[in-house]
Amino acid sequence: MARRTERVGTGAVLGWTLLSVMVPGAAHLRAGWRKTGLALLGAYAAMLLGILALYLVYGVALVGTITASATWVNVVIAVTILLGLAWFALVVHSFMVMRPGALPQNGQILTGTLAGLMAVVVLAPFAYATQFLVSTQSLVGSVFRETGEEVEAGEKPRTEADPWAGRPRVNIMLIGGDADEHRPSVRTDSMNVASIDVATGNTVLISLPRNLEYVRFRPDTPMAQKFPDGFRLPPDPGGGRSDLLNSVWEYADAHPELFGGRKNMGSKVLADTIGYTLGLKIDWYALVNMWGFARLIDAIGGVTITVEQDIVFGKYNEGLVKAGTRKLGGADAMWYSRSRTNSDDYTRMRRQKCVIGALLDQADPATVLTRFTAIAGATKELIKTDIPRPMLKPLVPLALKVKNAKVTSVQFVPPLIKTYAPDWEKIRTITAKALSDSVTKRPLAASATPDPTKSPKPSATRSTSPVKGLTEGCGTL
Repeated sequence: MARRTERVGTGAVLGWTLLSVMVPGAAHLRAGWRKTGLALLGAYAAMLLGILALYLVYGVALVGTITASATWVNVVIAVTILLGLAWFALVVHSFMVMRPGALPQNGQILTGTLAGLMAVVVLAPFAYATQFLVSTQSLVGSVFRETGEEVEAGEKPRTEADPWAGRPRVNIMLIGGDADEHRPSVRTDSMNVASIDVATGNTVLISLPRNLEYVRFRPDTPMAQKFPDGFRLPPDPGGGRSDLLNSVWEYADAHPELFGGRKNMGSKVLADTIGYTLGLKIDWYALVNMWGFARLIDAIGGVTITVEQDIVFGKYNEGLVKAGTRKLGGADAMWYSRSRTNSDDYTRMRRQKCVIGALLDQADPATVLTRFTAIAGATKELIKTDIPRPMLKPLVPLALKVKNAKVTSVQFVPPLIKTYAPDWEKIRTITAKALSDSVTKRPLAASATPDPTKSPKPSATRSTSPVKGLTEGCGTL
């Protein structure tokens, strides 16, 4: 079939060129380039069907599959760049086949300028996607280790078909590290365990106080042999103590001789110790630098928090976070969660929980995408973890489940426990009950129904239950 040679107007040239951006081949078919137009249209349809098939087969797991492998990320980056260049060339060629040279001079200038602008605009989303992927590659490569993990004796190995090794929950120790350039190791300022149900994403955030005394270690470990009656050292010269739970990491790092000369055992020892305390198997840890966390909050644009009362901070009480509901930047959010002035460790733990809850609620996908480069830059300075990169394949979809799942919390603080004389069995019993209750449709504190035959006060269970919603108790002036 002969190609059409009739002239088209300025509007038609621009209209068909613009249509080709969304329907490749449209301008070619209009201009009589039948074979080329059908080929472009067929390739476009095949690409859309391929993307749809990948989504239907893999769903959100596809994101985890890609990020788990540096090779796959590089492949996607290359494909994105090629697609961007191809779309740029498509706009230019679609414009040319519409024979703009047959237009009057003013029409040629106008259509040429606008078509060139179209080509540049078409490149923009591909450029952003490439930047996003490059930032992802840099972030994942710097935070997660490439190698797999050692399988301890008697444990079932993780496989692609069974990444959780047959266990119904994943337990990740979340540590807030009070890093200091003058301190050779890490002082763990806050210690939490996120226990996630792999089927539903329902999560229990369990918090342990930093000042827990007489910490017990798993039997037959070097620390248990050194401290058979619990972690206890002579008082510091100033009367303070360096044998509380927040000192375990630092102590283990400082005494490699206990571990046959192996260095940097602090994270492993603390994970095992907290796991033993709660009656859990800790899978991995994530150490969060507290002031790096402030940079992350700034990167997402701040968090909106209701400050219950004025929070004073600073060495000489020179800072103030005023009471009221407002969006806090990173520094103020950190002082809100960390200040001990006119407060105690347990109130501070509650405020830290409120900040975590606000982040979980407010860091929506749109915010993360639009601010991803800043978030990625802050996160590289923020997190240290032993999670192997290949585990991102199942963990990314699980994290998306958690975003929309039920999140409850348990804080082991007085009067629930005595930090100077902990009831270890009570801690394990409460932990097990909280995990069991988390698989129900509603949190324990909200779902407990009074027995009508006994007529208890409706608020009795709520007031005495150690299990709370993550943001329960937050935001009350």
